[in-house]
Amino acid sequence: MLRHSALEKVSERRPIPAGIPAGKISDYFGELTFNDASMREYLTAEAYRKVRNAIEKGEKIDRRIADQVAASMKAWAIGKGATHYTHWFHPLSGTTAEKHDAFVNPVDGGRAIENFRGNELIQQEPDASSFPSGGIRNTFEARGYTAWDPTSPAFILDNTLCIPTIFVSYTGESLDYKTPLLKALAVLDTAATDVCHYFDKSVRRVIATLGWEQEYFLVDTALFNARPDMVLTGRTLFGHSSAKDQQLSDHYFGTIPPRVMEFLKEFEYEAHRLGIPVKTRHNEVAPGQFECAPVYEEANLAVDHNQLVMHLLKKIAGKHFFTALLHEKPYARVNGSGKHNNWSLQTDSGINLLSPGSDSHSNLRFLTFLINILKALNDHADLIRGAIATASNDHRLGAHEAPPAIMSAFIGTQLTEALHQLEKQGKVNKSKNQETNLSIPKIPEILLDNTDRNRTSPFAFTGNKFEFRAVGSSVICSKAMTPLNLILAAQLMLFKKEVDRLIASKMKKDDAILSVLRNYIADAKNILFEGNSYSEEWIKEAARRGLSNISSTPQALIKAFNDKTTDLYEKTGVLTRRELHARHVIKMEKYVRQIQIESRVIGDLATNHIIPVAIEYQNVLIENVKGLQEVLDNKTFVKLSKNQLQALKEISMHISEIKENVFKMTEARKVANQIVDIQEQALCYNHTVLPYFEIIRYHADKLELMVDDKLWPLPKYRELLFLR
Repeated sequence: MLRHSALEKVSERRPIPAGIPAGKISDYFGELTFNDASMREYLTAEAYRKVRNAIEKGEKIDRRIADQVAASMKAWAIGKGATHYTHWFHPLSGTTAEKHDAFVNPVDGGRAIENFRGNELIQQEPDASSFPSGGIRNTFEARGYTAWDPTSPAFILDNTLCIPTIFVSYTGESLDYKTPLLKALAVLDTAATDVCHYFDKSVRRVIATLGWEQEYFLVDTALFNARPDMVLTGRTLFGHSSAKDQQLSDHYFGTIPPRVMEFLKEFEYEAHRLGIPVKTRHNEVAPGQFECAPVYEEANLAVDHNQLVMHLLKKIAGKHFFTALLHEKPYARVNGSGKHNNWSLQTDSGINLLSPGSDSHSNLRFLTFLINILKALNDHADLIRGAIATASNDHRLGAHEAPPAIMSAFIGTQLTEALHQLEKQGKVNKSKNQETNLSIPKIPEILLDNTDRNRTSPFAFTGNKFEFRAVGSSVICSKAMTPLNLILAAQLMLFKKEVDRLIASKMKKDDAILSVLRNYIADAKNILFEGNSYSEEWIKEAARRGLSNISSTPQALIKAFNDKTTDLYEKTGVLTRRELHARHVIKMEKYVRQIQIESRVIGDLATNHIIPVAIEYQNVLIENVKGLQEVLDNKTFVKLSKNQLQALKEISMHISEIKENVFKMTEARKVANQIVDIQEQALCYNHTVLPYFEIIRYHADKLELMVDDKLWPLPKYRELLFLR
C-alpha cells in the first residue's frame, strides 16, 4: 500500500546537518543582495547618488546612469557566481514570476562575453497573455512590461540576478501587486508627512513599516506524496482527528525537534544571506506547526522578503525531506496558519508615529494617527475584510485560533479610557506607568505595556504598532497592506482638510486638531472591542453596532467592490475602475477554481480510494460472519455476530452516503459550470457545491475509524502531524 511504503520511507529519515559556515551571522548577512554597501563599493559617486535619490525622493534614473548601474550590478553578480538575470515580479496569480536570460552574448570568432545593459535593467517584455488579467488583456494581446523597482535591492537566487520589478500591460494597466502597493505607499507618505508638519516641520518622509509573522506546517514529504488531496490542494480533504493533537498545548514554544532545527538553521542561513532579517523562530500551537518572524522593514521591501521566505521555506524543506504547507488550514479541527502583519508608521528621522510620547506634544501626534487609523478602519471595514478573503482563509477565520470575519480593533483599556476622556473632556489625564508586583526575590519588576495582547482581535494595537492578525498564511502581504495604507492616506487627507479649515477660521492649531479628533472618536469607537472576539456575545454586539459579519469569500468580495472603494482608488490614482474590476474578477475566478479542484479531488479520492477499501474490508467481515455461521450453533451465532453485522450495516450506510453525495456534488458542479457570470458562479459554488464537502468527509472519516488500519490508503492525522 502507498501509505505503508510512505511510512517506511519516513522511518529512514535522519537529520541532515546544514552546511552553514562558522562565524557570526553578520559576517554573511546580505551578501547576496546589491544593498547599500554593495552600491557604495561598485557604483560611481554620481550613480550612487542618483540611485539613492530614486529610493528616497522618487527621482527618475536616466538611461546613462542606468547603464552605469547595470554594468556595476553585473560585475557584482558575476563575482558572486551569477550566470543569468531576471526581472522578478508579483503577478496577480499571487506568486512570483521570473524569466531568466543569460549574461553571455556571442561575439566574433566563436567567442562570448558577458553583457548587461541599462535598458535590460530598467525594462523587459515578458509575455503577459497567460497571467491572470481579469479581462484587461486578451490571450492574443501578449505584450507586457516589467520595470525596475530601485527601492527593493536586487539579489542573487540560484545563480540568477533577480531584479525586483513592477508588471504592467501594454496599455499601462497594472498586472501585479507591487504597482498599487508602491502607489499607495507614496500617497500615504505625502498625506502623513503633511499631517506630521503640524508637529514637526522638519519631517520629509513617512514610511509605512511592516513586520510579518509567517506560520506554516511541516510534513514528511513521503507522507505528503501519499496524500493526493495535499498534493493537489495543499490541505487534507479527508482525515479523522488524531486521538492526541494540540489538546495538551505541549507543542507551543516547546523544544524544536532536531530534524526541524537542522532545516531551520539552513533556512535562516539562506534568508540572512539574502538580507532578510529573520529573527524569531518557534513551535506554534498545532503539532508540526512553526513560525518565523523578522525585524520590521519598509513595507515594500518586507513584502518582497516575505515572498522570498515562502519560496525558501518550500525549497529548503525539500532538502530535509519535509514539505512546507502554507495553506491556512491544512488539517481540520487543529489550528490553522496566519500571517500576522505588524504595521506602523515611521518618519525619516526614525520616530515611530504609533509610539505614545513622553510629553503632550508627542502624545497629541500619537493620538492623531491612532484615531485616524481607527476611523479609517471603521469607514472601510468591508474593504479590509475583502482584502483578506480567500477560499483557504475561509476555513480559518472565526475558528478558535483565528480572528472572526468581523473587522474590529483592540487598543487596550488604558487607551480606550484615554479616548473616552478626550471625547468628553477635550483632554487626557496623565497616567502612571504600571508595574507588576511579583514579590519574588531576585526577579526585577516588570514594566507593563500600555496594552495587553488580545489574540482574538483581527486588528490589535500592541504598544507601538497594529497587528493585523486576520491575513492568511499563503497570500502575498500586499493584498492586505495596499488597502490598509490607502484608507489611512485618504483619512489623513480628510483630517488635514478639516483641521486647516478650522485654522483658517482663526482657531489655534492644537485646538483645531483636538476638535476634529473628538468628532472622529464617536465613529472610531464603533469598531473598538476589548473582549473575546470569539464569543457569541460579540457576534450579537457587532450586529447591534451595524458591523458586517461576512463568512464567505464571494460575499466578502462583493461587499468590498463598490462605488465607495472605486472612488477611493481612483481619486488617489492607485487603481482605475477597470483595474479594480479586473482584480475582482480574478479573485472570483480563483475562488471558483479552488472549490472546483477540491470538489474533483474529493470525488476522485472517495470513489477510487476510500470506497474500494471500505468494500474490501466489508467483504472480510462478510466472510468472517459466514465462517461464524458455519461453525456455531444458531443461538451462539446470533449472539456473537451481532457486532459484526452492525459494523456491516454502518459501513454500507457510509458507503451509500458517500456515493449519493458525491453524485449530488458532481451534479451541482455541472450546474455551476454553466453559469457565465463569474460572480454568480462563485456564489453558486459556495452555496451549492461547497456544502457537500463536509457531508462526504464526515462519512469517509467514520470509515477511517472502522476499516482495518492495514487497508486504509491515506496517511492518517496521527502520522502526518507528529514529525519523526
